[in-house]
Amino acid sequence: MTNKTSRREWLLRLCFLTIGLIIAHLGVTLFLISNLGTDTFTVFASGISHATGISVGLCHSGIQCVLIVLMLLFTKGYIKTGSFICCLLGGPIIDFFNWFLGRLVTAASPAPLRLTVMVLGCVILSVGMALVIASDAGTGPNDLVAVILTDKLQKFQFRTVRICCDLFFIIAGWLLGGTVGIGTVAAAFLVGPVVQIFLPIHRRNIKRILKQ
Repeated sequence: MTNKTSRREWLLRLCFLTIGLIIAHLGVTLFLISNLGTDTFTVFASGISHATGISVGLCHSGIQCVLIVLMLLFTKGYIKTGSFICCLLGGPIIDFFNWFLGRLVTAASPAPLRLTVMVLGCVILSVGMALVIASDAGTGPNDLVAVILTDKLQKFQFRTVRICCDLFFIIAGWLLGGTVGIGTVAAAFLVGPVVQIFLPIHRRNIKRILKQ
């Protein structure tokens, strides 16, 4: 009975993670198609894409693969099954949504529409990211950077550490040729705080569902 319960909980947590991953990368795509600057990590990925000619989605997954190897070597207990799912599926999800939605909003679209899409992208990314973290099935390596540093430093809240990590990705991505705009600035200062708001909500909901 215990094994069945553990298996059910594990599968449910992976389901929550996958749903959160899809939601988060829908938000990333909305940033991309708004042409007002991408979210902070995607600035880094788009910078590498600009330098190499590889698609943003593939660069996104490639960077995460590098991060996951480093975390396996130098940290313990943070990399879980879901981390590999994030690593492998994140890039293709971005490429799919970009293909599906990319013609609906372009650089030629009215500014109010693009601004609305950008704000929606910021909120949707934050909600999805919080769900991925709350699933406790593993977090994407790029998001784990802030989680690990928060645990190690202990003196700073997640939102503060997240903002610092986001600023690093922005600067590095911009130097590589990534697109930086008002959306990037919004993401740098809003995603961390919004994730911190939704994280306990998702954790309570997941805990309630697992008890059913």
